[in-house]
Amino acid sequence: MEIKEKYTMDDLRAIMARLREPDGCPWDKVQTHQSIKKSMIEETYEAIDALDSGNDHDFANELGDVLLQVVFHAQIASERGAFDFDDIVKEICVKLITRHTHVFGADHAGNEEEALTNWEKNKKKEKSIDTYTAALKDVPSHFPALMRAEKIQKKARGFGFDWEKIEDVYAKVDEEIDELRSASSEGDEAHIREEYGDLLFAVVNLGRFLGTDPETALTAASNKFISRFERMESLAIKENKDLGKLNIDEMDRLWERIK
Repeated sequence: MEIKEKYTMDDLRAIMARLREPDGCPWDKVQTHQSIKKSMIEETYEAIDALDSGNDHDFANELGDVLLQVVFHAQIASERGAFDFDDIVKEICVKLITRHTHVFGADHAGNEEEALTNWEKNKKKEKSIDTYTAALKDVPSHFPALMRAEKIQKKARGFGFDWEKIEDVYAKVDEEIDELRSASSEGDEAHIREEYGDLLFAVVNLGRFLGTDPETALTAASNKFISRFERMESLAIKENKDLGKLNIDEMDRLWERIK
């Protein structure tokens, strides 16, 4: 197959169908929804990395990988007679129309907050979400844990269930630290896990009050750690030291120097 200057969605769908044929790719033709589901998550994160890099070519490339996951699932579903790519397009088009009643209907939205309120109202109606608990359960369980916690907390805030002052949130974090310390002294693994989870949930709440996204903040902290570790290792190399052979006190001294 010759490489063309331009391709269309029909080209992509045809290529995917060809790969799935009996004489197609040995790997592609045996995949299932379950076997490739993690790829959708991985490709999405890679697209976000490309976006943050500022390289538009890489961003477009990674978005192509995300689109491939949609086409891949559509092809598998089509083969089993469930739905096809056109059904996916219809679903998202209908959703965009019915959720944006302030654009395509009689509702009004003068700002972002009102637009989101309309979206959530229409979403609840479509999904028959008729209780506050159902709205919390609607947050996908496969979300990254920090993101899921933040979304649950934001929904609870929308129902009026939230802390009044940030000082109360700080106090809750302190309380959870004390409870985790107590659980740790008991040595009960299940209790430790429970209290550690409570502490993380409280810290996510604190970040929300501070206007800080937990996923972004933790990613930045991890990147900062790697950067400092790299500088620490470079310093050790300059001093003809093998970082892996230093004791913790020696590494701490190098760490403090690069900070």
